[in-house]
Amino acid sequence: MEIILLILSFVLLIAGLLGSVLPIIPGPPLSFTGLLVLHFSGRGNLTVAFLLIWAGITLVVTVGDYFLPSLMTKRFGGSRFAAIGSFLGLVTGIIFFPPFGMILGSFLGAFIGELILSRAQSKKALKAALGSLLAFAIGTGAKLIICSMMLFYAIRTLL
Repeated sequence: MEIILLILSFVLLIAGLLGSVLPIIPGPPLSFTGLLVLHFSGRGNLTVAFLLIWAGITLVVTVGDYFLPSLMTKRFGGSRFAAIGSFLGLVTGIIFFPPFGMILGSFLGAFIGELILSRAQSKKALKAALGSLLAFAIGTGAKLIICSMMLFYAIRTLL
């Protein structure tokens, strides 16, 4: 049973790493689940405090990934309409055009929201939409780093 749990743990950790760059797969939650499975396999010497810290990091990165596009859109000069459009485009993209609809939906939502609803110039709307695109890149980078670190700690605990 211990071997099966170890294999499952590393399958989840690797799936989480892949999920860092594939928008349809929830990377950090999968990687964290892999750490939990490793802990309960009896082979992982992970403390409860360690797991609680990683649970918090996983929660922050996962939730932040959904709100960062809206925040960055506003930071790049977008109006409230662009931020709302970015969030709605992200959700719509996830539902109707996985896996890349999340990226395109957020970008187009911010662009259209800024362009139509606030009657901005196309240059300003494009700048706001680029903020949304930058947020996706930052979120993906953060997820990749977090999932890589979880995989590193899992390997380190077994050595």
